[in-house]
Amino acid sequence: MEITLEELSARAECSLIDIRDENAYRYGHIPGAINIPPKQVEGFDFSGDKELILYCANGKASGKIVREMQERGYRVRSVKGGYHAWVCKQVADMDASKVAENAENSIRKRFHRKLFSRFAQAIVKYNLIRPNDKIAVCISGGKDSFLMAKLFQELKRHDKFPFELAFLVMDPGYSEENRKIIERNATLLNVPISVFETDIFENVFNIEKSPCYICARMRRGHLYRAAKDLGCNKIALGHHYDDVIETILMGMLYGAQVQTMMPKLKSSNFDGMELIRPMYFIREEDIKAWRDANELHFIQCACRFTEASVSDGGKRKKVKELIRSLKEEDPEIEQNIFKSMENVNLSTVIAYKDKAGKRHTFLEEYE
Repeated sequence: MEITLEELSARAECSLIDIRDENAYRYGHIPGAINIPPKQVEGFDFSGDKELILYCANGKASGKIVREMQERGYRVRSVKGGYHAWVCKQVADMDASKVAENAENSIRKRFHRKLFSRFAQAIVKYNLIRPNDKIAVCISGGKDSFLMAKLFQELKRHDKFPFELAFLVMDPGYSEENRKIIERNATLLNVPISVFETDIFENVFNIEKSPCYICARMRRGHLYRAAKDLGCNKIALGHHYDDVIETILMGMLYGAQVQTMMPKLKSSNFDGMELIRPMYFIREEDIKAWRDANELHFIQCACRFTEASVSDGGKRKKVKELIRSLKEEDPEIEQNIFKSMENVNLSTVIAYKDKAGKRHTFLEEYE
């Protein structure tokens, strides 16, 4: 029923099918695979002589679908360990001698304008770093946070003003495979990480209402605490331009509010601590281009909810798809969404809250 990665690489003829959702497929997939999400697999026409090979994130969802398809007479197997096993093999097989050097050179040359310049632009515009700061660069294991680590190292190399860095990885309950991928990528990219463990995944796994929100809040608290223990006064997160505009629309469509993801925030629970987002102006497509140009492989989401699910739902995914479809008609859509938070006209707002949380309406000054 299962096929190993070694057997898969030796197959001359087969139909390789990625049953994860479209966003996961776009993030990264096994070469040659076509994307057919779970909801479409059942009604898909698989007529032909080629053997069907299915894979998901970790082999669990694809294994279940394969069993059902075999009962209906299909010649089909599931990739053992799924996409995560393939990523693990790719990073394990990479030659470590040139990976970090090539990644750094690409930041200085090919991707300097789209990555480093925009990174520096956000730091200057929003005053994200001051002399003698000690910043905990928080690494989740994905492309965004690892690129952020390399951009910080490049900024440090310029030596414009004194500041310190600590590269912090929180393990909230990763699988052994995902933990290995993160540690291996840190070695390949010459990022000296410090890892600390928590049981966050265990604590939120059975929460039905807003588990992602609760998980994010818990992770943030643990990161602040660990960073403060290291003597840091700031934590840096790898949210990028696309995250910002998606958050704006999510607030409107699902939260009935107008708000954005701020470039920096003072912690309300940890005195003297601040959160910064130095990748605020960097586009996700440019992060992917840097990753692919350097043949790097990262985990997308190591959360148990994502790994266990075969659903292609999710509010953020729907918003991503909405923005993508709007962009096809008007390429300025994303920029307009972003700039809307800089062009709020309070005289045309029905009601708003001030910094203290007090609500005001236009009727207060109407007469």
